[in-house]
Amino acid sequence: MKTKLTLSIDEELVPLAKTAARRQGRSLSDLVEEALREISVPPSKSVVDEWQGAFEPADRNDERYEYLAKKYR
Repeated sequence: MKTKLTLSIDEELVPLAKTAARRQGRSLSDLVEEALREISVPPSKSVVDEWQGAFEPADRNDERYEYLAKKYR
């Protein structure tokens, strides 16, 4: 269900926004609604959050681990 909303926008911006909407074949209300939807979406998970817990600690008896441990001490 749609509801009316009163906005205060710089008077120089209104004709520019209406022209932009017209070029896209949309209403100014559609453009404003789309912009509000975009900024209202909760942020997606970060890369760290996505991969957290996906890896197991290295086996310290693995020769590759020992090689890298010596190399980077």
